[in-house]
Parts: sequence; structure tokens; C-alpha cells
Amino acid sequence: MQHPRIIFMGTPEFAVASLEALLKAGLDIAAVVTAPDKPAGRGMKITESAVKKFAAGKGLKILQPEKLKDPLFLETLGSMRADLQIVVAFRMLPESVWNMPPMGTINLHGSLLPQYRGAAPINWAVINGETETGVTTFKLQQDIDTGDILMQESYPIGEDETAGEVLEGIKYIGAGLLVKTIKGLTDGTLNKTPQSLISHADSLKPAPKIIPETCKINWDQPITKIYNLVRGLSPSPGAYTFFDGKMLKIFKSKKEEITPAASPGNFETDKKTFLKFAAADGYIYAEEIQLEGKKKMPVGDFLRGYRLK
Repeated sequence: MQHPRIIFMGTPEFAVASLEALLKAGLDIAAVVTAPDKPAGRGMKITESAVKKFAAGKGLKILQPEKLKDPLFLETLGSMRADLQIVVAFRMLPESVWNMPPMGTINLHGSLLPQYRGAAPINWAVINGETETGVTTFKLQQDIDTGDILMQESYPIGEDETAGEVLEGIKYIGAGLLVKTIKGLTDGTLNKTPQSLISHADSLKPAPKIIPETCKINWDQPITKIYNLVRGLSPSPGAYTFFDGKMLKIFKSKKEEITPAASPGNFETDKKTFLKFAAADGYIYAEEIQLEGKKKMPVGDFLRGYRLK
């Protein structure tokens, strides 16, 4: 079989690496589907998705539907006569979309499925202190992240790595895996593995959307747990606590294993170089922070310019 005609669906920077890899492999991209332009930032300037900017630079046809069930969008998609659809960091597709091409729709997911199904697999792997994650290509079906597995590749998580660093690390592994997956599907050498064959319902860890409650630091917990929460929510949305009556986000920290003199949640500082919070079994030093209404900065810069009440 010659190269399949592909529709690519994706929005953020993470998806750009995959689209670029498909183009470099000489694959036929019929069109790119991405999020509509939207206002962002302080000036609410209209911004385009990272995928749209890249696709426009390559002269690719771009579709930006508001609603994926819109009859006009479905008609346009059908007229492309694609053999295969690729989804990388997009949104949930209705069956009328994912079931359209004869070869189906492949999704790239940032975990070793069936573990960490859901919207935030990388964040949760780091929050839970995992030492390994990876990427999976799988066939889309009705229930989210449950389709037959096509290929997987693992990635070791360093003990100090943040979710952002892991994302950067698996971005290119995932892009390469997609190219291999399409090749295997095209020449018929790829075997599908139903997730039910490797799924252990009682030991599956979910990866739901990160909500504000997830991000709040509980200082009664052990320092390793808090340290992992900070890593898992960095660079965004950030783990937070309250300091001097305002919300304080911590993006980078270090831990000190020592019996704390203060009770959990209380802080100590020399007002120049360090700010540390007591936890159950030690201290968490805040190293990169952002106080409500201020910019993100190293803790030393913050302390030198801030007057404690």
C-alpha cells in the first residue's frame, strides 16, 4: 500500500513535534484540524494555536471547527477522503469523526496505557512519584483512552524532573513512535493488543484533569509527597499555598529531611536567601515562586523586594 492520506488533529506545542515528524517522513497530510483562534494574555490579543502556526508555515490546509459535530465540518472532513486520522493533544472526538476514515483514528497518549488514562497523564505520573512513564499509540474507540494498543515506548523519569521536562522528553519519542506506527499499519506488520489483556482494574492509576483542589499543598503530608506535587504541577498550573495572606505558587523546591521545629505549614525565612515551610517530616524550601499578582521569580529576588507583614 502506498502512503495513506492523513488528517492530523492537534493544538499545543507538544503536537507540533509529531506533525513535523510525519512531514519529514514524507507522509501525505491532507489537512490539519486545530482549535479556533482565541483571545489570550493581558491584552486579550487573538492568538493561534502552535499547530496552526506551524501548519500555516508549511502551506497545509487548516480546519478550525468550533463544534466537531457541525454538519459543514463533517462534510468538509469527508470530502478530504483521508485513509487515516492522527490525534495528538486535541479534544475528545465524536464517533462521527473518529470512525470516518477506513483505517480509523490513531491517538498518541503520554503514558504507558492502560495506566494513566485521562487528560493529565504526565502530571499524575510525576505527582505519584513514578520512575517511568512513556508514550502509547492506540486506536480510538468509544470510551476514552481504552482502544487497542499499537505501539509503546518507555521513558525514565528523573527524581528531580518536572512535568514540563518530562513532556519535553517524550515529545520527540512520541513523534518517532507515530511514524513507526503508521509504517506498521500501512505494511500490515503491526499487531493490535486489546487493553483488557494487560489491564488490571484494581491497580489502574487514573489521570483526571488537574483542578484547583489538586494544586493545594497539604503541609501535613511527608516532604517527598509535597516535593512530587510541586514537580508534577510545574511549569503549570503550579502547586500553591498561602503566604502572608496571599496565594503563593511554588514551581521549584528542595527538601530537607529533619524533624521540623515548627508545626506543618509554618514558614521560616532569613528575609534574604531562603523561605522554607515545615511539613510532616521535614522542610520544603521554595526556590522558584510566584506571589498572587506578581511575576514568577527566584526566591532570593522575591525576598529582597518584599516586606513581610
